[in-house]
Amino acid sequence: MSTGITTINPITSVTQAQKSKPTNGAGAITQDFGEMLGNAINGLAEKESSANSAIAQLAAGEDVDLHQVMLSMQEADIAFQIALQTRNKLVDAYQEIMRMQV
Repeated sequence: MSTGITTINPITSVTQAQKSKPTNGAGAITQDFGEMLGNAINGLAEKESSANSAIAQLAAGEDVDLHQVMLSMQEADIAFQIALQTRNKLVDAYQEIMRMQV
């Protein structure tokens, strides 16, 4: 049972998806950002639960490849680190905007 590491979708697919949706002002952009953020958080939660499931199966003594468990753990860790750094950049950008003189 061998599964490959999932690839990260390129940014072009995100921009193409945004172009295909009609924008009716700021409300549509906010909804799209909210959907994108929700999807990212759901994907992060799925990776974490997959890693936890693999760890539980290994601890229970089931027939699970150790390298698959380690890969799922690393995949969840990298996804979390990306989410954390993205949040940090968004907070920094918000703080920079709030410091601007008007």
